[in-house]
Amino acid sequence: MSVPHPTRTGKRPVNLSLNEDLVGKARALTDNLSERVELLLGAWVAAEQAKRAEADRRLEQAVAEWNTFGNEVGSFADEHSTL
Repeated sequence: MSVPHPTRTGKRPVNLSLNEDLVGKARALTDNLSERVELLLGAWVAAEQAKRAEADRRLEQAVAEWNTFGNEVGSFADEHSTL
């Protein structure tokens, strides 16, 4: 698993509340729990950013298509507007 963020940035301690049993099991599987959590968090951040970028792209596409439709066909409200 590659790190999707710069690895030469500074590190700082953080406080997390995690399931004690789960942490114990994880420590038995890795000698560097902080590194493992950082890799998993980095992967989640990258996936979440990609998901949000895709949602933004789809929204922009829908707006563009709606605007094209409105420019070609006009608005139903235009027939009934008194303005």
